[in-house]
Amino acid sequence: MACIIARVFHVVLFRPEIPPNTGNVIRLCANSGATLHLVRPLGFELSGKAVRRAGLDYQELAQVRVHASLAGCLEALGPARLFSIETGGTRPYSEAAFLAGDAFLFGPETRGLPARVLASVPRERQLAIPMRAHNRSLNLSNAVALVVYEAWRQAGYAGAEPPTI
Repeated sequence: MACIIARVFHVVLFRPEIPPNTGNVIRLCANSGATLHLVRPLGFELSGKAVRRAGLDYQELAQVRVHASLAGCLEALGPARLFSIETGGTRPYSEAAFLAGDAFLFGPETRGLPARVLASVPRERQLAIPMRAHNRSLNLSNAVALVVYEAWRQAGYAGAEPPTI
């Protein structure tokens, strides 16, 4: 019997560019119960053949929604608290107290979130992933994994299968 997983968190990829990164995030959302929101334009096709070739074929396991604009996405999220995760964030993601229904906004792989988008997120919800100076940012799917699993940990891993011993 399949376990029904509550959709506890929302991952928002703003204009993602690299198909395998999005494929990894779809798999992560399938395994954590998060809902994935993709904001157009996308750097890849969502046709059947292109999806399979790029490793994006987990849509039957994860809830994936595609939005024409960030405004449309935010409207669909309703009262969700929005957190941005960006190198210029004001505090580490691990210091935030996450709640069920929160949404995590990540920018395109090659340029991050535009200033106008960051300005729309309250300063205390602008988070960063700590890293050593003078290094490139983490891969997008790795960054999403860190934040989603921290939030899910704080939620007691709601909907997870119990460990087998």
